[in-house]
Amino acid sequence: MSVLKTRLYEQQNGGTARIAAPESNALQELKTRVHRVLINKLDLTKLEGADPNLIQNDVKKVIERILDEENTPLSGAEREKVTGDVLNELFGLGPLEPLLADKTISDILVNGCRNVFIERRGKLEPVDVSFRDDAHLLQIIDRIVSRIGRRVDESSPMVDARLKDGSRVNAIIPPLAIDGPMLSIRRFGADPLTIKNLVEYKALTQPLVQILEACVKARLNVLISGGTGAGKTTMLNCLSGFIPHEERLVTIEDSAELILQQPHVVRLETRPPNIEGRGEVTQRALLRNSLRMRPDRIIVGEVRGEEAIDMLQAMNTGHDGGMTTIHANTPRDALSRLETMIAMANLRISDKAMRQQISSAIDLIIQVSRVGDGTRKVMSVSEIIGMEGDIITMQEIYKFARTGVGQRGEVLGQFQPTGIRPKFSERLEQYGFKLPPNVFEPRY
Repeated sequence: MSVLKTRLYEQQNGGTARIAAPESNALQELKTRVHRVLINKLDLTKLEGADPNLIQNDVKKVIERILDEENTPLSGAEREKVTGDVLNELFGLGPLEPLLADKTISDILVNGCRNVFIERRGKLEPVDVSFRDDAHLLQIIDRIVSRIGRRVDESSPMVDARLKDGSRVNAIIPPLAIDGPMLSIRRFGADPLTIKNLVEYKALTQPLVQILEACVKARLNVLISGGTGAGKTTMLNCLSGFIPHEERLVTIEDSAELILQQPHVVRLETRPPNIEGRGEVTQRALLRNSLRMRPDRIIVGEVRGEEAIDMLQAMNTGHDGGMTTIHANTPRDALSRLETMIAMANLRISDKAMRQQISSAIDLIIQVSRVGDGTRKVMSVSEIIGMEGDIITMQEIYKFARTGVGQRGEVLGQFQPTGIRPKFSERLEQYGFKLPPNVFEPRY
C-alpha cells in the first residue's frame, strides 16, 4: 500500500485534533465522510511520489467540492477547519501542525493522546489540542521517525528523531510509557539564534562575546555544560559561527541538530540497532572514524558515554579547537561526569591519569542555565589551568551574579569578570587577539 493511501486510511481511524474548542460529533462524522469520499476521488497512483507542496492546492479543491456535495450547513470557520485538518493529516503531522507553525513555541510535550503542553518564553502551559486515541498518536510518531529511517514499536519502544527543520524529537511508547505514547519535541526555528540574539536576550554580554570569539578562533577546546533545556545546543551553534570558513568541520551527533554555517561541514549521525539487535553505530565508532577524515575540528553534539575518552585523546593529539556539550549543573560536576564516562570505557587507567587527560584536553567550560523566569543565561565561564596533586584546578573568569527578582518575576543580576586574568590570554595574543585591558577587570 502506498504511503499516501496508508495515510488516507489512517485518517479514518485516527481522527483530527481538537483546537480551541471540543468538536461536535457531527463535525467528526463529517470529516470521516470527507475522508472516505476523498479516497475514491483521488488518483493515488498519480499522487504517489509527487511533491506535496505542488499537489496540496489540488487536493484542497477536491475537499471543497466534497463539502459542497455534502450540503451540510457549516460556518466559514468550520469549513476552513475541516479543510485544514484533512490537509494536515494528509501532508503533515495532524494536530501538531498548528503548534509547529507557532514560532513562539519552543517545546511541544504530548503526554498521551489527551494532554498536550507547550513551552513558550520558558514557561509551560497546557493547550487545547488532542488526538482521538493512542493509535492516532502512534501513527503520527511513526510518521516522524520513519522519515529518517528509524522505527518505534514494542521491541524498540524508545526513539530519537528529528523534524525537517532540525527540531529534536523523542518518543517513548508502551509498555515503557504506562499512560500511553509520549512525544517530546524541542523546537529549532527555521532561522537559528545568533550570538547577537543571545546578547539581545541578555543571555550574555558583548564583552563576554569578545572573549568567547577569541577563544574559538584561537582553537581552545570548549566544553558547554548545563541542565536539560538550558540552551547548550543553542550556545554551541552560536559559538560555531566564529569558526573560520576555510576549516573542515566534522560533527558527530545522536540526532542531527547542529546548524553550522561553514561551507565545509561533514555531518555524522549514530544509528540504532535493527530489529535483530545488529547494525548499531555509536558515537565512539563515528569519532574514531572521523580522525581518518582529515578534520580541522571535531564537534560532538553531546558527550554522554565512553566516547568521552576518544574525544579527549583527539583534543590532545592535534585536533584542537573541538567543542561539545555535557549535562551537568556546575563546571566541577561536568568534570566529574567526564571521569565517569571515561570509566565506562573499561580502560583500567588510574584516576590521576584520567584527570590528566581531562585537564590537558579541556581549556574552557561554559556553564549555561535556565533561571527562574524561564530565560537562559551564561552563569559561569571557567578555565582549566592544570593539576595540583590528584585534583584538576580551574578558575572562574566570568560569572552572572544574581541580585534579586523584579516586580514581574524576572531574575535580576549582572555579568561581571572575577578579576582573574586567564592563562589562555597569552595564547589569544599569539593568535593576534588583543582584548581590551579592562575586559577581565571586575566592575562594582
